[in-house]
Amino acid sequence: MRSRTLDERVGGRVVLKAEGLQRAGAFKFRGAYNALRALAEAGPTAGVCAASSGNHAQALALAASVCGTRAVILMPRDAPASKRAATIGYGGEVVSFDRYRDDRERLQAQLSAERGLAIVHPYDDPAVMAGAGTTALELLEDAGDLDVLVVPVGGGGLIAGCATVAKALAPRMRVVGVEPSASDDVRRSKLGGRRERVERRDPEERLSLRKGEPLHGGDPDAESSERTGAASDGERIDRLEPAAISREKRHQIRGQTRSRRLRRIARCFVQHASAARECDAARARRGVKRENQHNEQ
Repeated sequence: MRSRTLDERVGGRVVLKAEGLQRAGAFKFRGAYNALRALAEAGPTAGVCAASSGNHAQALALAASVCGTRAVILMPRDAPASKRAATIGYGGEVVSFDRYRDDRERLQAQLSAERGLAIVHPYDDPAVMAGAGTTALELLEDAGDLDVLVVPVGGGGLIAGCATVAKALAPRMRVVGVEPSASDDVRRSKLGGRRERVERRDPEERLSLRKGEPLHGGDPDAESSERTGAASDGERIDRLEPAAISREKRHQIRGQTRSRRLRRIARCFVQHASAARECDAARARRGVKRENQHNEQ
């Protein structure tokens, strides 16, 4: 995909790989399907299992359905309801666990042993990495030579596959990984020379905050409110124990945060659309001016 407005803003040619249009809504289907095909070639299995809160869960459930096998997904209880429903809709079985108190790896190993299921890791699997790498393969086939390939980094499976493809087909092209500043474990790992992790905090613990601290640490909306000095109702709380806030109030606070994010995204779309219209109008004016000059000559 191309965006004329994006090209003008960065001063170069930008090519986008719209993996949101991929089956199951993300690039994850590539790796999951490739892993299941590799397992099928190795011999019959009773099915597959994985631990995931959303995208890999949906991808594996869909890939298992396509390949004629079953998928059992360990999913946190607080995973988005839409992703849980989609996983079940694709034919997957969902087993819930508490991400803050349960040992996910132990539960996954136990599930695999009890039911005879093959574990398909979301990213730390050569077949998954290879499948994810077809994203860069298709991009280079369609777009041709590129100077820089920018890849989102989470677990690392996507950039591992894409970097492998890039080194083989376009060794001079730079591969740059990007990650959220609030979850920069890869950057810290490279700087420190050892694996770093993103600290996970129980929501109940996050409710016990010192006065004036944002409820959701690292939330861009909370930071913007600090800069403007305006704090909406529910954004900041005084020193409270977990029991002092009801479940309904917590859902209300989370809902307000989501609403602020959606409004911010909507504003960005409006700004981009306005900029695109201005560029189109400027081109039209230049075209009319050139036509008038040509007629005068």
